[in-house]
Amino acid sequence: MIIVSACLAGFNCRYDGANSYDKLIADLVINKKAFPICPEQMGGLPTPRPSAEIKNGDGNDVLDEKARIITIYGDDITAKIIKGSEEVLKLAKMLGANEAVLKEKSPSCGITKIYRKGEIVSGMGVCAAILKREGIEISPP
Repeated sequence: MIIVSACLAGFNCRYDGANSYDKLIADLVINKKAFPICPEQMGGLPTPRPSAEIKNGDGNDVLDEKARIITIYGDDITAKIIKGSEEVLKLAKMLGANEAVLKEKSPSCGITKIYRKGEIVSGMGVCAAILKREGIEISPP
């Protein structure tokens, strides 16, 4: 069993209420080989929601309390993203998942790319970081 970003499976859970459908990922979910997750929703954030970026670092810096996640309106949603990421980790452990396929450019799911100051930069989201720290292999679709 692997876990996958729910938006990749076609769930409308992105910040803008849309999805990032990937047929291969959706087929894995349909065939019960993957379980869809959304750290933002699992942390209590609504859909749609204001876009947000990690300020002054990446997901590892957020976990180390050196960076925050701030919406375009200036609201700090760091605690909700961390909570949702911790819930994803619990679920991954329950399912015995040792792999996660996550959506790039997200402040929670980004694996090698996130947004900072409106531009795509190298970095990892919070959920990707917490899963990697726990030994779960992470990869983009």
